[in-house]
Amino acid sequence: MLKILMSVVIVAFIVIIGFLVIDPDLEPIQNTNPISEVVNNGFKYTIEGEVNKAGTYVLSEGITMEQLISAAGGVTANADDLAYFPTAVLKNNTTYYIAPKFDSNDICSTTEIKKVNINEDVAETLMSVTGITTSIATSIVSYRTGNGLFTTLEDVMNVYGIGNATYHKIRSYIILHS
Repeated sequence: MLKILMSVVIVAFIVIIGFLVIDPDLEPIQNTNPISEVVNNGFKYTIEGEVNKAGTYVLSEGITMEQLISAAGGVTANADDLAYFPTAVLKNNTTYYIAPKFDSNDICSTTEIKKVNINEDVAETLMSVTGITTSIATSIVSYRTGNGLFTTLEDVMNVYGIGNATYHKIRSYIILHS
């Protein structure tokens, strides 16, 4: 068995050398990765939540939420269309979340999740969401007054006092418009 294996290896080596002699312009195959070339020429956007195909997509610069949702196969029937603006221009290397309208843990739920509008509600109303304290509610109101409306749910992480943990706790309970 060992003799047969050695014979096959030697024959394969001779054939490769023979092809290089026959065609001297033939260059050895270089290890190129077409996926990395696409990523280097595109922009990565990740979408999760109530979309049909959550994941990371390589698309052009300056795409809108509507285009990213389309790339992800559209939203599910449980997607809350008040939690995103279809025309919002997205940033490279950012993860976007499409919030549910109904509680995802209760399959038969017919009661919508009670949500607050971070672009319109006063601080007292914002505090009705677990995770939004008095200081965070005040910061949200101050931030939108000084910087304009939030265009994506992820923009709320620009507010002082809201990090990843708080954002993940509140993201299903906030909306952007009525």
